[in-house]
Amino acid sequence: MNVKAKLCGLGPMARGWRVLRGMWVAGVLGATAWSAQAQGTAPLKEVTFLLAAPPGELAFAPFMLAQSKGYYAQEGLKIRWITVHGGAAVGKQLAAGNGDIGDALGDTAIVLRNNGIPVKGVALLGGHPLHQFITRADRNIAQASDLKGKTLSVMSYEDTSYYVTLGILAAGKLSKSDVTIYAGGPNGVWQDVANGRSDGLVGTPEWGARVEETGVKVHYRPTDQLTPGMGQAIIASDKKIASDPETIARFVKATMKAMSEIEADPVAASKAYVAAVPTYADKLDFVTKVLTYYAKYVFPSRLRPGEFDPAIVAYVQNSYVDKKVVRSAQPVESLYTNQFIPGSK
Repeated sequence: MNVKAKLCGLGPMARGWRVLRGMWVAGVLGATAWSAQAQGTAPLKEVTFLLAAPPGELAFAPFMLAQSKGYYAQEGLKIRWITVHGGAAVGKQLAAGNGDIGDALGDTAIVLRNNGIPVKGVALLGGHPLHQFITRADRNIAQASDLKGKTLSVMSYEDTSYYVTLGILAAGKLSKSDVTIYAGGPNGVWQDVANGRSDGLVGTPEWGARVEETGVKVHYRPTDQLTPGMGQAIIASDKKIASDPETIARFVKATMKAMSEIEADPVAASKAYVAAVPTYADKLDFVTKVLTYYAKYVFPSRLRPGEFDPAIVAYVQNSYVDKKVVRSAQPVESLYTNQFIPGSK
């Protein structure tokens, strides 16, 4: 692979961890002022949640709306948000005990457990993949095989978007040596497409919308049209699942409530979001466009909100093995658990 990493975004882990601060956080946390004292209950339990990208990404809207609407506080939780660099990094830090719960993709445990990192998915945010294959309309990319000699952007080489990209290339009978892949961080990943440095990206719907804001037309393709994949997931280490299942269940319940509200009424959810997050105060149209995409193409599922389908998990893992993204298949039941899904027995 002709890897040309652009070192924007987060640096080494010791410097890259950022406890959220400033005006953005003040707005979200201020909306949850009714907490333990207001409810007349015991102090809230502090939970450290690792995000795979900065909190302003709209992929995290279910978390931020659950925060701003007080759903975590209702469950007795006070969330401390920390950003790390990609879903794989989230899983590694959780396994090392440097956090309680985190955000990745449903696919992430497939990659990490193959490398001896004991994490699994505890809830899935939608029945369809989070990542979209987004290409500039002027680059004539109609199918995966058209990527030969092209340039793609991902957030990082430790983010699951990179592994999904390898699957897309395999679908076109290409390898990573046939393309140039830039790791642009949460901003460069879409800016490189907007300025023409990259022909496309693999990432979240909002990154495509940001490119469109610059006047560049793009095409969206859900990545499961090319390679098996799953949606965004809440993940935890095996140790945390065994030692503190109640906290995980409470976090999942609050998050699924917010996600379901977005799916049911993305317009109302968008208004609530911009009211809670000052940096989006004048971007209601943009937020509505993106959350409506999530409500239509990412969140819908034939299962209960948050639930994993073991057949899909197995199918995705088999694809990863076939395409040599991972060396071998792990027991499917080791990759996820549905024990925390509201309504589970």
